[in-house]
Amino acid sequence: MPRNSTRLTFAVLATGAGVFAMLQSLIAPALPTVQHAMHSSQSTATWVMTAYLLSASVFTPILGRVGDLVGRKRTLVAVLVAVLAGCLVAALAPNIGVLIVARVVQGVGGALFPLSFGIIRDEFAPARVSGSISNLSAVIAAGGGVGMVAAGPIVSALDYRWLFWIPVAVVAATVPIALRYVPESPNRAEGSVSWLGAGLLSAWLVALLLPLSQAGQWGWGSVKVLGLFAAAAVLFAGWLLVEARSRTPLIDLRVMRLPAVWTTNTAALLFGAGMYAIWSFLPGFVQTPRSAGYGFGATVTESGLLMLPMLVAMFLSGVLGGRLAPVMGPKAQLTTGAALGALALGFLALWHDERWHIAFVAGVFGLGIGLAFASMANLVVASVPAEQTGAATGMNANIRTIGGSVGAALTSVLVTGRLQPSGLPYGSGYTHGFTLLALLCLGAAGAALLVPVRRAGRVTGPVAERAAAAPVRVR
Repeated sequence: MPRNSTRLTFAVLATGAGVFAMLQSLIAPALPTVQHAMHSSQSTATWVMTAYLLSASVFTPILGRVGDLVGRKRTLVAVLVAVLAGCLVAALAPNIGVLIVARVVQGVGGALFPLSFGIIRDEFAPARVSGSISNLSAVIAAGGGVGMVAAGPIVSALDYRWLFWIPVAVVAATVPIALRYVPESPNRAEGSVSWLGAGLLSAWLVALLLPLSQAGQWGWGSVKVLGLFAAAAVLFAGWLLVEARSRTPLIDLRVMRLPAVWTTNTAALLFGAGMYAIWSFLPGFVQTPRSAGYGFGATVTESGLLMLPMLVAMFLSGVLGGRLAPVMGPKAQLTTGAALGALALGFLALWHDERWHIAFVAGVFGLGIGLAFASMANLVVASVPAEQTGAATGMNANIRTIGGSVGAALTSVLVTGRLQPSGLPYGSGYTHGFTLLALLCLGAAGAALLVPVRRAGRVTGPVAERAAAAPVRVR
C-alpha cells in the first residue's frame, strides 16, 4: 500500500478508536448534570456508565473474532455506523432509559480496538507495524484523557447533549472515508463464530462485571452480588470447556496460553485496575470541599485541567514508545510503564495536599499509561497468528477493562467504607485506596518482568505463522 494511503488508513483508525476511548470517560464528569436534567435517581444514572461497560466487554472480543472471519474493513465500517447511531440517539434521548439504550449501542465500538490493530498488521509494512500500533495506542490512551478534560468546558459552554453531538459529527465524516480508503483484510480465519462460546463469554462477563459495578449500592454481602459471582464462576468454567472442545473457538485457548500472551494479559489486568480506578476517583478527590479535611473544592472544569498533564504525557510517551521500541523492546516498555504508575500512585498516597501534587502525579502516571498501552498491544500482536489478531487483542482490551472494574470496586470499598457525618469519605479512605492501586501497578510491573525475552530477531511471514502455536519469545 502506498505510504499516503497508509497514513489515511491510520487517520481513520485513530479517529474511530479515539472517539470510542473519549466516550468511555467523557460522560463520567457530567453524570450529575445528566441525572438532574433527566430527573433521574443516582442509582439509575450510574447505568449510563454500567451499560456502556457491559456492552463494550461483550462486543469487543466477539466482533474482533467476526472481523478475523468475515473481513476487518467490513466489520470496522459496521461498528463505526453503530457508534454513530448510538451517539445520535444519545444526543436526542428524551429520558434516561433511552440514553442507557444508546450507551449500549455505543459500546459496540469497543471492537474498534482489535479491528484497528488487525488492519495495521495486515496492511502496513512490517517495519512500520510496531510504531503504528504504538501511535494508535497513544491515541486511544489520550482519548480517555480528552474525555476527562473536555467534559467540563463542553457542558459549561454548550450543554451535556453536545458530549454526543460532537462525536456524531466526527464519526459521520469518518465512515465514508473508511469505506473509500481502508483496504479489506487479506488474512481471514477459517471456520465460523462459535455462538455458544460467544453466549457463554457474554454471560460470564456480565455476571462478573455487573456486581462489581453495582456492589456499592446492592451491598457486597447481598444475595444478588454473591449469586452473580457464583454464576460467573460456573459460566466461566462452562465457557472454558466449550472453547477447549470447539473446532472453531471464539477465543483460541492455545493462543491465550502462549507465555508472551498470558503474562501480558496478567499485566493488563493489574495495570488496568490502577488506571481506570484513578480515572474514576481522582476527579472526585479534587472536587471534594476543603471542609472535609482534604480536596480542593474544584469544579468539573478545574478538575479536568488538573488532569491535563496526564493527557499530554500519555500521548507523548505513547508516540515516543514507537520510536523507542527497536531500542528498548515492548517488555521493557511495559515494565517501565507499570513501574511509573506505581511510583505516581505511591507519591499520591503520601502527598496530596497541594494542587501541584495532583498535576505531578497525573503527568507521571500519564507517562506510564502511554508506554504500557503501546507495549501491551505490540506484545500480543507479535505473539499470535495474523488470523487471531482481532480476537487476541480484543481479549487483552477486555482483560484490562475487567481489571479496571475490579480496581474501581476495591477502591470504592476503601474510600466509602467509612463516611464523615457530612456524608463525605474520610481522607484516610483515599490514602488506603491510592496505596492499593500503587501495589496493583507494582504487581503489573512484576508480571511484565515474566514476559519471555526473544533472543533473536523477529521472524515474520508464513514461517512465523506456522510457529505461532509454539511458545513465542518476545523482546
